[in-house]
Amino acid sequence: MSTLAPESIIVEAFLISTGVVALGEMGDKTQLLAILLAAKFRRPWPIIAGIFIATLVNHGLAGLVGGGIASLLGPDLLRWVIGVSFLGMAVWMLIPDEIDDTEANKYRFGVFWTTVIAFFLAEMGDKTQIATVALAARYPELLAVVLGTTLGMMLANVPAVFVGDAISKKIPMKLVHGVAGGIFGILGLLTLFNVGNFF
Repeated sequence: MSTLAPESIIVEAFLISTGVVALGEMGDKTQLLAILLAAKFRRPWPIIAGIFIATLVNHGLAGLVGGGIASLLGPDLLRWVIGVSFLGMAVWMLIPDEIDDTEANKYRFGVFWTTVIAFFLAEMGDKTQIATVALAARYPELLAVVLGTTLGMMLANVPAVFVGDAISKKIPMKLVHGVAGGIFGILGLLTLFNVGNFF
């Protein structure tokens, strides 16, 4: 039995959860997704809000039900659902946007929900979701674990959003859309065919 006071265990669960996920997220597909969304939409704040909500919900579910969703679908079906979703995002990225100032609020809402859905799907079965399951099993302080893993995701992805936003101001959007579509296509194929144990 641990000799730490309950408050110390909560702090430990929070700090370890934050550190593990922040490090695990570096170079991960969801960090790449943050850069791509920022380059496409040029709206960093709705993207950041979307990442936060998607991560909080996804990691909350991971903490509550562990691997329940993945085991219900099974790894093969889950891989196909996520792979096809990535391919759909690849096609969608190639469709040019026609946005003017009068549509800004509607567009911002669209960016937010696109980010929520994309991040939620990308996190399904991802190493940071699996880390959240393991951390929730290790620490009974579910709230500390979920808040810690969510903060870890934000620490890794918020800078990535601003990098993507900066890139989009210097590179033609047609090129950004083509590269983003190509990367999503590759991610989809890697996921579908489980190449290099990507999924």
